[in-house]
Amino acid sequence: MGSDAIVFIVYLLILLSIGLYFSSKASKSVDSYLLGDRSLGPAVTALTMQSTSMSGFMFLGGPAEAFQRGWYAILYGIGDAGGSIVNLSVLGKRMRRMSELLKALSPIEYLEKRYESTGIRIVGAVISIVFLFAYVFAQFIASGKALEALTGLSYELALIIGVSVIVIYTVTGGYLAVVWTDFFQAIVMVIGMVGILIMGLIHLGGLSGLNASLAQIDTSYLSIWGKDLEFYGQWGVIIGAILIYSIGYMGLPHVVVRHMSMRSTKTVKTATLWTAIYNQAMAFSPYLIGLIGIILLPNIADPEMVVSELAYTFFPGLFAAILLSAVMAAIMSTSDSILMQAGTILSRDVYQRFIHKTANQDRMVLVSRLSILLAGIIGVIVAIKQPPSVFALVVFAFGTLGNSFLVPYICSVYWRNSNKVGILSAMISGSVSHILWTTFDWQASTGIHPFLGGLIVSILGMVIGNRFGTPPSEDVLDLFEKAKGPRILPNNIEKNISCEISPEAKSISIFVSSQLSVESKL
Repeated sequence: MGSDAIVFIVYLLILLSIGLYFSSKASKSVDSYLLGDRSLGPAVTALTMQSTSMSGFMFLGGPAEAFQRGWYAILYGIGDAGGSIVNLSVLGKRMRRMSELLKALSPIEYLEKRYESTGIRIVGAVISIVFLFAYVFAQFIASGKALEALTGLSYELALIIGVSVIVIYTVTGGYLAVVWTDFFQAIVMVIGMVGILIMGLIHLGGLSGLNASLAQIDTSYLSIWGKDLEFYGQWGVIIGAILIYSIGYMGLPHVVVRHMSMRSTKTVKTATLWTAIYNQAMAFSPYLIGLIGIILLPNIADPEMVVSELAYTFFPGLFAAILLSAVMAAIMSTSDSILMQAGTILSRDVYQRFIHKTANQDRMVLVSRLSILLAGIIGVIVAIKQPPSVFALVVFAFGTLGNSFLVPYICSVYWRNSNKVGILSAMISGSVSHILWTTFDWQASTGIHPFLGGLIVSILGMVIGNRFGTPPSEDVLDLFEKAKGPRILPNNIEKNISCEISPEAKSISIFVSSQLSVESKL
């Protein structure tokens, strides 16, 4: 057995150990299994959010897009660099408060209780399950390719091994196992990716050398419009490529659930700092590595294997295997979160809500575990057939989920009178428009990225639909106000206000005192 295979076996055993460690805690209650008792601190929140968001796309799809289209691909990195910062800043505190006030354990249950509509839960559950599965299929394909390159096993066998490990530690350890393996894998990811990038840039003479080499091959690689100026003048494509990852995370159920599991709203501030630092090191690296691949690997058969090839080009076998564990880290950290969320939705939002309303906690945990196992089996079967590229499948699933839920989640904490008709209109119109935009390639005829097109339609659906619904109940409106949190003025502002009104206050005090004195004499 080669040293690289041994490294990876050790890595898998570490992940399994984490899952087994949390198995007893996960079985305590439904809240423990599905949401980790809302106990996550800032560092874990930040890194699980990042590793969950980035996925195998960052090691396969992202570099491949840069390899094929040049600097245009960096637009996705620009959005990604700020995506979680926006997500935490906009939704973090308010969604944390609101979800606890509503006693919601899943993002879909949260929407039903916020808008008091069973229809929202049904539509939301269907959209989530279908496109979370599509998303996880892309991760499974990525895991098979990565393990095949790492171990020399056949794609099918590598796929089964990789997915089996993910399913085992997710089923046994629940949400806490998922977030702590994500935390561990986020560290592995950034070390592996930055290590390969630094070696590539040294080899080419830095960014200047990289750009000079690209210009010698084809100057259009340096353009934001893509190779051969494919998207020339199409600002709708450029804006959409940035927006999909800068704001799209706010529409992903398996990402926004991190807001619900934080220890408190105080977690948000420090978590934002953690994610800001992490993102700058991680978000741009895969695309730059893809550009390096254009020069150093011009004849590579599969552009999605650029990272793997460069790892073995720059590093000895053992060290390359350690770095390539980062590829599996990215894949696994997203796969386990998606599987966990799919299991949560199937058990909490489908089984308990519509099939067995009185199911006890043990039954709920069992159903969730069986759902995760079923999702894994279906995923392996589909991934063996190898549907479209990882990049295409991730962008499609990501965009559809984002266009379905981004507007509803933001409105839930910022638009007091948003109602169920508006939310249903936003969810349905956003998802359908993104599917049609992608399927019929409306980007080519309109010059607008599918995500941007779907977002515009979703916003219009929300605004128009909201005119035909009734406002939420007083109970929900009261919770909405509580979710805003305390409004305390900063000390310096409060002090300045006191100084400015002190003369008026003193005059009023003197006037009132004189009036009381006069009245007492009378």
